[in-house]
Amino acid sequence: FISLINVETMIPETHPIRVIKRMCDEVLARLSPHLDRIYAADGAPSIPPETLLKGKVLQALYTVRSDRQLCDRLKTDLLFRWFVDLPLDTEVFDASTYSKNQQRLIQHQVAELFFTAVVELARHHGWVSNEHFSVDGTLIEAWASMKSFRPKDEPKGPGSGNAWMDFKGEKRGNDTHRSTTDPEARLLRKSPGQAAKLCFGAHLAMENRHGLCVRFAVTPALGVTESEVAIDQLAELKATGFRPRTVGADKGYHNQGFIAGARELGVVPHPALKQGQDPLRVRLTATQALSQLIRKRIEELIGWCKTTGNFRKSRYRGVERTNAQGQYVAIACNLVRMAKL
Repeated sequence: FISLINVETMIPETHPIRVIKRMCDEVLARLSPHLDRIYAADGAPSIPPETLLKGKVLQALYTVRSDRQLCDRLKTDLLFRWFVDLPLDTEVFDASTYSKNQQRLIQHQVAELFFTAVVELARHHGWVSNEHFSVDGTLIEAWASMKSFRPKDEPKGPGSGNAWMDFKGEKRGNDTHRSTTDPEARLLRKSPGQAAKLCFGAHLAMENRHGLCVRFAVTPALGVTESEVAIDQLAELKATGFRPRTVGADKGYHNQGFIAGARELGVVPHPALKQGQDPLRVRLTATQALSQLIRKRIEELIGWCKTTGNFRKSRYRGVERTNAQGQYVAIACNLVRMAKL
């Protein structure tokens, strides 16, 4: 049978997804001139970049674990079609085509532009603090198993399938071994007593007014410390019009590099103090106590990204693609918080 359906009436008026879609449309309208330059005027029609970006937001909002699962949901879920502006009489694109088109977005750093535009929208509405921030870092498990962590000088030959591997008594490290699945992943443990895993480092900067993520970056787990990335993010904030005055952090940032770097930028560091003497002369004040109280909200950001955003483990190989995925998840997390404001 044939029915005339207005999808707009199928979405409840009070559903928060309406506010999120409205903000997405506003941000993408601002990015439209840049997105138009990415695609050629002639040739076969491709998936609109707005559809790609909205699809990435949906993946984080509804914990969709893969591009293929997203395309399957688009075939059956009216809300998904409505969100990406895909008419009911239009055939859903193939999952491989959807994944292939994302490489063009990565080449033009669209994820970073999208993230920055969402932050600017929050600044426009006055939801973002210009002066007080918090920083933190975490590990993101790479899409590679420990079986792939092989000696660098091992001769390359035909694979042995999913063979049983016995690493007992074998010393493995990043200096002598490399993952054959994802060479950019590094073996690291978050803390003593935990298992070492192939992973990347994720670094966040949060503003302290409403707990919105204003900077997000994925780096190799080794070669750059959390303190160094935090200083770079503070410098980026100053370069984009923010005026950071204080920055809160956990005990891992109570070191010479972070304290000196923050002070050089004119920012007062408020890390959690380690026990014992403090040669860095970080004074415990009421302002620092407040920064430490608010700083804990950044753990909520990380927790949302890893659970609802499905970013505990990367779905892609390499720092570049993992960084883009993380920024889409951070965008979705910001939009959820902004929708409540």
